[in-house]
Amino acid sequence: MSAPRSKRRDIDGVLIFDKPLGMTSNAALQKVRWLFNASKGGHTGSLDPLASGVLPLCLGEATKFSQYLLDADKGYITEARLGMTTTTGDAEGDVLEMKPVQVSQADVEAVLPRFTGDIEQIPPMYSALKHEGQPLYKLARAGETVERKARSVTIQRLTVLGLEGDRLRLEVHCTKGTYIRTLVEDIGAALGCGAHVSELRRIQAGPFDLSKAVTLETLEALHAEGGHLALDHLLLPSDSGLEDWPEVQLTEQTAYYLNHGQAVRVPGSPAFGKVRLRDQTGKFIGIGEMTDDARVAPKRLMRFSG
Repeated sequence: MSAPRSKRRDIDGVLIFDKPLGMTSNAALQKVRWLFNASKGGHTGSLDPLASGVLPLCLGEATKFSQYLLDADKGYITEARLGMTTTTGDAEGDVLEMKPVQVSQADVEAVLPRFTGDIEQIPPMYSALKHEGQPLYKLARAGETVERKARSVTIQRLTVLGLEGDRLRLEVHCTKGTYIRTLVEDIGAALGCGAHVSELRRIQAGPFDLSKAVTLETLEALHAEGGHLALDHLLLPSDSGLEDWPEVQLTEQTAYYLNHGQAVRVPGSPAFGKVRLRDQTGKFIGIGEMTDDARVAPKRLMRFSG
């Protein structure tokens, strides 16, 4: 008989994972859940297998707040290969066209202002967006192309890091939903030679950057030495992605009523918007939202075991 499976444990927190190349975001989540022996987990938006870098993973009750990290701004370093366009906009696709590259850094600097600020992007066919219930990438693999509506995104910062031959390195800071592949293709078109993404590394997601990220090698080494308990110190608090939100301190009485679904009045609360909630001991218990009559209403609360 096979040995009984150990019970997964309830553990809450956020791990900033440095996702390696070639791994899907879901595979990264399942690997981290296994290493932590966590009963529940979720990621904060997919990072392509061909991209590496910052992928915040939420365990336990922290998954209730993953949406707010999904909505956060992102930062990337990308290498664009000039002179070659591909079916997917990255190195995985088939070559569509090759052109000679006679581009200087000054040429690049001259076109970048067109792609800075509020811009419109047409999502690529090789994306997870859905058309009539089907992901676009599945239709693309079947040879189909469908019309996609342009979407507004904001490129907050776009910087040239270097140009060597046909290899252009860029740093991009942008709002959620920005397709770096599309950005690189559009820059290549503006330069007259075409381009595709040959490397992509996410360096920031919301308040988290690579300085907080933990590699798979580190996780596996700690796990080999001390099991899943040896990893717990790497978890950030469940509200670590919400640190720029205003905080409301509750009394024992207001925490009780709020935990039972009632809006409460707390002196000194903001006039409007979402807030982080802490109970009388200072423990984070969830998020609330200010009502029109200046009360704090529960929006998403932590569930504590025991």
